[in-house]
Amino acid sequence: MYEMSQITNNNNNNHHNNNDLTSMDTSDDDDSDQKSNNNNSYKERRREAHTQAEQKRRDAIKKGYEDLQLLVPSCTQQDAVSSYKLSKAAILQRSVEYIQTLQQQKHKREKELQTLRKEVLGLEIMRNNYEQMVHQQQQQQQQQQQRRQQQTSQQSSQISSDLMNYNNNEHQMISDEMKFEIFKTLCDGLFLSFDDSVNVGSFNQLSACTFRWLEDQCQPRNLRQIMVQILEQLKTQIA
Repeated sequence: MYEMSQITNNNNNNHHNNNDLTSMDTSDDDDSDQKSNNNNSYKERRREAHTQAEQKRRDAIKKGYEDLQLLVPSCTQQDAVSSYKLSKAAILQRSVEYIQTLQQQKHKREKELQTLRKEVLGLEIMRNNYEQMVHQQQQQQQQQQQRRQQQTSQQSSQISSDLMNYNNNEHQMISDEMKFEIFKTLCDGLFLSFDDSVNVGSFNQLSACTFRWLEDQCQPRNLRQIMVQILEQLKTQIA
């Protein structure tokens, strides 16, 4: 009886051990499947990431070619009859040719700019020389004008002094006639210049010419010269 009980216990233990081994095998299989699934999922993610990166790279290259085709004039001027699409090699070749053309134009304009700078430098030198000449001429004119004014003043003083030397009787006898002759001669000279300078085509022309004539001919310096000439003539007649 004891032996039968021992055998039964052994069988139960063996069955229990077999169940434990089966459970362990199943657990190992599950772990292996999970690891395999994880590896497959990681590979798929890497493959998807690589595919996306490759697609982005291709899109960037495509956009670059499209931008080149828009920027390069010879790429935009396609054959209207055939309407063919330019290849990437053709786009690159035309882009290189366009860049070379731009470089040549830049070099040409740099030469033109250097030439213009030399011309500007030469013009500045000429301007400085002319400014010096004008300044010297203005100084000479001022000196000549001062000398003429001095001479005119001296002549006027001399004529006035000569006229004052006449005795009172003679002065009284010819004073009215002399005044009239002086005024008449002055007016005749002014009228001649007025007639030559003033245009009477219209009132606006008459006004403009009259004011211009006043500015040119009726300045004190001009009137003084005219009066000196008149007095010299009268002095000659009286003498």
